[in-house]
Amino acid sequence: MSKLLDGLTILDFTQFLSGPAATLRLADLGARVIKVEHFENGDLSRSIYVSHFNVASESAFFQAINRGKESLKANLKDVEDLALVKRIAAKADVVVHNFRPGVMQRLGLSFDELKQVNDKLIYAEISGYGAEGPWAEKPGQDLLLQAVSGLTSLSGSDSDGAVPMGLAIADYLAGNQLVQGILASLLGDEATLVQVSMLEAILDFQFEPLTLFYQDGELPVRGEQNSAHSLVGAPYGLYQCANGYIALAMGAVPKLGELLGCDPLLEYTDSSRWFAERDQIKKILADHLVSNTCEHWLGILEPADIWCAQVMNWQQLLAHDGFKVLDMLQEVVGSAGSYQTTRCPIRFDDQLIKNSVAAPVLGEHSDQIRSEFS
Repeated sequence: MSKLLDGLTILDFTQFLSGPAATLRLADLGARVIKVEHFENGDLSRSIYVSHFNVASESAFFQAINRGKESLKANLKDVEDLALVKRIAAKADVVVHNFRPGVMQRLGLSFDELKQVNDKLIYAEISGYGAEGPWAEKPGQDLLLQAVSGLTSLSGSDSDGAVPMGLAIADYLAGNQLVQGILASLLGDEATLVQVSMLEAILDFQFEPLTLFYQDGELPVRGEQNSAHSLVGAPYGLYQCANGYIALAMGAVPKLGELLGCDPLLEYTDSSRWFAERDQIKKILADHLVSNTCEHWLGILEPADIWCAQVMNWQQLLAHDGFKVLDMLQEVVGSAGSYQTTRCPIRFDDQLIKNSVAAPVLGEHSDQIRSEFS
């Protein structure tokens, strides 16, 4: 199928993850993304990760998040290079950056300045904490945002203390929300400033527990036994079996007792106890499930329509037909080599979106772009 954003030009000043995640999705959907990189070092994520994570001679992180983009080397403190990017901005549809507040203004590339040369420009920016307030100048780094946002009090058990997520979730959410703002702005016909902060993105992600906190002022209690969600009662959690782990979601505790042959669970007929006494119930389940294999228990629970699943690692997942049928991997090819990565998860009219163009080497398209916008 044709890419829906074909013909759209994105001038991309982003680096690391939050901004590049946004422009990656726009590139997947067909937009042309011109990535402006420091003339000597490029995007810092080209080199900030250790070398044994390289693929195709570049940081694996950089490769994964910047496929399908063009690279323009530029010195934004140089008069000629600055004039070049302004000429591109005059013809672009969208400008995206994730510098700290004030950086683009100092460079002469603020929204107010660029909309003078392009009265329909969408100007999209990601910050760590917003443009104002005591945290505005703080670095917008994912772990720091997880720390201040309260997110680290939602995973693990209470005795674990603060537990971060093992992914850069604030970065990724901010990037995806910026895409939503950009796509909504494309429906308009005038210059628009789109702003997302990583803090607001990660707070929005916690809307469910935060809404409850606004009402009662009670901090989340994760429990100690097989904890998986501070707001959900037993049996919700991961449980060890004789040869691995299974996940149990919501379900009637006495029904589990009948199916699993676990008599102590039969007494929990009052559903209000499933949250109030969740640690006790989960301890009973944990002691019982470890006595047999994952396959044994799933063979009982799945036919009874109990919400459950095997806990898999990536090796198990990639070998499973449930993964293979998605056709989630794609081979991308660039001047530095080829590699496998994930594809865009969106489908249109049941058609997959794949882009076989790898991330660019630094300055790979500079000559072409300079000639085009001279």
